[in-house]
Amino acid sequence: MRASLNEAQTKAASAGTRIVMIGILPTLMPEHLSRDGWMSESSRYAALNESIFSARGEDIPIHISGPEPLSWEAVTIAPESACTSMQLHLQVAPADFAPNWNAAQVMAGPQLALGANSPYFFGHQLWSETRIEVFSQSTDTRPEELKTQGVRPRVWFGERWIGSILDLFKENIRYFPSLLNELSDEDPAAELTAGRIPHLSELRLHNGTVDRWNRPVYDVLEVDGVGRPHLQLENRVLPAGPTVIDMLANSAFYYGTLRTLSEQENPLWTKMSFAAAHHNFLEAARHGMDTVLHWPELGEMTATKLVLDTLLPIADEGLRSWGVDVEVRDRFLGVIEGRAKAGRNGASWQVATVRALQDSGLTRRAALAEMLRRYCDHMHANEPVHTWPC
Repeated sequence: MRASLNEAQTKAASAGTRIVMIGILPTLMPEHLSRDGWMSESSRYAALNESIFSARGEDIPIHISGPEPLSWEAVTIAPESACTSMQLHLQVAPADFAPNWNAAQVMAGPQLALGANSPYFFGHQLWSETRIEVFSQSTDTRPEELKTQGVRPRVWFGERWIGSILDLFKENIRYFPSLLNELSDEDPAAELTAGRIPHLSELRLHNGTVDRWNRPVYDVLEVDGVGRPHLQLENRVLPAGPTVIDMLANSAFYYGTLRTLSEQENPLWTKMSFAAAHHNFLEAARHGMDTVLHWPELGEMTATKLVLDTLLPIADEGLRSWGVDVEVRDRFLGVIEGRAKAGRNGASWQVATVRALQDSGLTRRAALAEMLRRYCDHMHANEPVHTWPC
């Protein structure tokens, strides 16, 4: 990963710029999204932009609470492009999908509290992980009257535990009209009868326009001319950054906890309401490391205490089940432990650094730019974020 980033940085430098792994670029301002050329030359994105605004029939209001609340109106889905995520995939057998998805939903709150890295948008200090709300609002196809009628948002946590992956695809059909109307000539039943694997391109295209934070993925890989179908659980909760080692630690923590929780005889989701899991997720996005979470049999407790006392041993057990060597487990889970003990993630480091710079006399914009310069240097040094000086 470092080699790939170094190559990308070299190419970026040739154009007089730099790359950065971060949830939202803190120096991004409204004028950057009002110019022509913010959208890549993909007909898919242009079609999505047109479809979302056709469905809404009006501009998109962006209203985000926080220490410095923001109200703004978007005339395109450009704010979506501010959001940079880290996506983790797990290939699973059909029978194993539901327990893994349920476990991922349970873990979304603690996962986000640990990894939040997007406290600024348009110069305002908002949520610890503002990316969650920017992404949700900037792609919302519902005008106000449809929201009050209970129409579901396309960026969606969900509303119930599932018993099968089919529950999610059925929800897609029931709740979300198609945004991109493309039809293939494939007859799935005929393909199966002929002994071939259907690609289900309409299902896959439609599923790609429903932005669940934990999303089902069906795909077909061609191997020697033979289609091999597979299912994946796509975890979209985390922002990018701050460093490769932090992102690998986040990955180890996620895959370890998921393995253990999904295989428990009395799984957590049988003791926890879905609404509580959703509440944990939103509270973690708002407050990051300072979040108070609800956990079955433990009640209300801080995210850091939950991680240190309960979740790290669960993650270690899961990684051991995956066959991960003890040295590797200790290295990456040690980063998570250090972050929890320090109470510092990317978001809290950004806020503390900007405050210190403003206290020294810099304006907010200058402080954001200087913070970002230091962030880039630390990112390339690849030391965990909880060790960074402000």
